[in-house]
Amino acid sequence: MSDTAPRSGHDGRGRGPIVGPIPPGADPDAYDRLRRRVLWSMPSGLYVLGSRSGPLRNLMTVNWATQVALEPKLVAVSVERSARSHALVAEGRVFALSLLARADRALVRRFVKPVDDVEVDDAGTGTMQGEAVHAAPSGAPVLDAAVAWLDCALTEQVDVGSHSLFVGEVTGCGFGPGDAPTPPHGERLEVLRMEDTRMNYGG
Repeated sequence: MSDTAPRSGHDGRGRGPIVGPIPPGADPDAYDRLRRRVLWSMPSGLYVLGSRSGPLRNLMTVNWATQVALEPKLVAVSVERSARSHALVAEGRVFALSLLARADRALVRRFVKPVDDVEVDDAGTGTMQGEAVHAAPSGAPVLDAAVAWLDCALTEQVDVGSHSLFVGEVTGCGFGPGDAPTPPHGERLEVLRMEDTRMNYGG
């Protein structure tokens, strides 16, 4: 995870250039701090994105993910264009999202950088960064620790500045690893959120 790419100005605080536009008469640094605080206040989940293209696999921590349509069931995730996962999703045309329990906040930090420790068999079972994984029906990796997961087939890719918005149709889903029981009807899972960590992304 990293901040969005800058477009103009400098903040003078070592964060790199300030992204415009800046309202007329506003102090750029003060406005940048205000804007970040407001954007960070927007509720956001925290997920692990699984991607695959051929034999290559990756897991990446993301927080810009949401359902965007009812018919068909579409989910969108925003991925930085320089990220390894971006190329894998664009080439492999699939992605999976692992939803984690709120207690697993330390786990997402293992996937803020490209995975360099992959030991999986031809069926997609094994470990990545030392964490147990299995393959979703599409072949994209899912964390065994996930309390729920979604498997998606890419339907659209939209360039959005520093990122691409990948839209996928839900082709598979489940609760927990393997044959984990489905939560009782009406019961909502307590899944990991950005506010459960000290992480801030974008803004």
